[in-house]
Amino acid sequence: MLQELRNLFESGGYAVYGLLVQEEGETVLALGDCTARHPVYSAAKSFTATAAGMLQDAGKWSVDDPLAAYLPREAVEGMPPGKREAFRLLPISRFLTMSVPGYPFRPEGEDWLAFALSCPAEYAGAAVFSYSNIPAYLVGLAAGNAAGEPLSDYLRRELLAPLGIENPVFRTDPQGRFYGATGMELSVEELSRLGRLYMQDGLWNGKRLFSGSWAEAAVRPRIDAGKGQGYGYFFWTGSQDFSVSGKWGQKCLVYPGRKLIISWEGEMPETSGRFERAVRQLVSDGGDR
Repeated sequence: MLQELRNLFESGGYAVYGLLVQEEGETVLALGDCTARHPVYSAAKSFTATAAGMLQDAGKWSVDDPLAAYLPREAVEGMPPGKREAFRLLPISRFLTMSVPGYPFRPEGEDWLAFALSCPAEYAGAAVFSYSNIPAYLVGLAAGNAAGEPLSDYLRRELLAPLGIENPVFRTDPQGRFYGATGMELSVEELSRLGRLYMQDGLWNGKRLFSGSWAEAAVRPRIDAGKGQGYGYFFWTGSQDFSVSGKWGQKCLVYPGRKLIISWEGEMPETSGRFERAVRQLVSDGGDR
């Protein structure tokens, strides 16, 4: 499999910056530049989900709590009455699973929270997978309120510093609040650390960063995302794998049963899906190193 991955990387058909393969915690293949940082786009959502789990472990909140309880009261009060009452009932878990339909793709304007709460989302409807950056923005904002500090500060201290990820780049909303959905910059090797942390059930160098119960809950398929894919708590999930994913070719693909992690970053607006399918096929085919 490793030689086939090398051939795929070197084929010239894909704009991949770097590719890293780890088995049993050891690096067995590193191609290209795995240490330079690049935008990882929606892979940031999985870091937001991790903060949600760490806050739950710390007793700061539960993902079964209503999200509205952790947002500014005046912002929620400003919603139309019919929407407001339904919104107040929705648990954080509905937003973590992208199962509130009706949001546009991203927040806009000078006040993203006001924009998000004014959207015609279907708060009283059934749980239906509907991909948008707005749920992750709302979860990130609420998580910061639950933590009692900007979520970027919490993530730096409680998650990224233990993982050895120094001086991370974050994006914020116009008010300076952590976006939660995108805007981080990481290297391939740094991105792989989050997947490895989940594969190790929340343990890193002997230190527990979050509970094994959260590790299992976050990467378990919770809603049908279509095209044979499932979705957990801001993680894409399958029957044998889960992944941290960003658009255009940012991926940490984890096969827990095989203790296998394949991570890569690139700039592939048109070919990222084809590259991922090729990698998955090579894993499925197996083969010797």
